[in-house]
Amino acid sequence: MPRYQDYLYPLGEGVTALMVMATELEYGAHLRQLAIRPLITGVGPVKAATALTHALADLGAGSSLPEVIINLGSAGSATLEQGAVYRVSSSAYRDMDASAFGFPKGQTPFCPHPLRIESAPLMPDFPSASCSSGANVVSDHTPTGADMADMEYSAINDVAMAFGVPVIGFKGISDGAKPLTGELVEWTALLPVIDRHLAAAVAEIKRRLVQGQIVRDDLVQMPPHWKAEHLRFAKR
Repeated sequence: MPRYQDYLYPLGEGVTALMVMATELEYGAHLRQLAIRPLITGVGPVKAATALTHALADLGAGSSLPEVIINLGSAGSATLEQGAVYRVSSSAYRDMDASAFGFPKGQTPFCPHPLRIESAPLMPDFPSASCSSGANVVSDHTPTGADMADMEYSAINDVAMAFGVPVIGFKGISDGAKPLTGELVEWTALLPVIDRHLAAAVAEIKRRLVQGQIVRDDLVQMPPHWKAEHLRFAKR
């Protein structure tokens, strides 16, 4: 059984982060050089939610929940710069469709959270983009209504809100400039470039913390709509 305390990463004085990624393929040399040990969840919202729930429940039982979760990984986009990294500014769950019962497409029935969840502001000068998540690889990005598409962020954010832990997402654009044809290399080709840019984003947070350009309170903001009654699991 994993010792989840070993995954906690010191971002700065008094600030620990749990780094969460979907696959080992996205965990490259530059992130390893920062001594990051990510929680690897597996691909898709079910795997992401299951792995993160287990980790946070274990950490919470030991009174060692992280101050923040940082979700690092790749995403597709038809409009954003390929290989570049963007902070997730808002997210939506594109799989959910209970419109047959009158719910807006994307809205989880009886869920207290809005269809589109805004992220807390952080580093306004860092490029940001909206993200849709779902259990499919998107080739046609038009129906998503978001700048980029991934397979885990919304699930990670949903679990984190239940524990009262904020999430910061950084996604590198691995594909989407042209329709996908079924070759895995269309996703993996830019992962080394994305790894370098993801590591630079984490290093930038650490640098700004050291220099006082951001403080702990900037990192631990929950989404603007979040309220204490959204907690489903007791905090430490």
